[in-house]
Amino acid sequence: MSYEYQKEREWIFTDHGQRMFLDVRDRVHHLLKQSGAVRMQEAISGVSGDSWRQLACVDRMVELGELIELPQPSCAGQHRVFIARRA
Repeated sequence: MSYEYQKEREWIFTDHGQRMFLDVRDRVHHLLKQSGAVRMQEAISGVSGDSWRQLACVDRMVELGELIELPQPSCAGQHRVFIARRA
């Protein structure tokens, strides 16, 4: 079984999901301020919980337009790279 954002997305809207989303979001914004880009593995590092749900939190940020994923052919999921959306 592999990760599918659409299967994990609904969980983000639960109380626990919102708490994880905010933890991941805060971490991502902190890392973006430091370096301007963030890899998936650093974005979710230190956040406790199911790894697919952690991935879904970052993908939700992309869906909301807060992050842009840099295209990388044949990239492992943990090595996906994101930058902040320009205002």
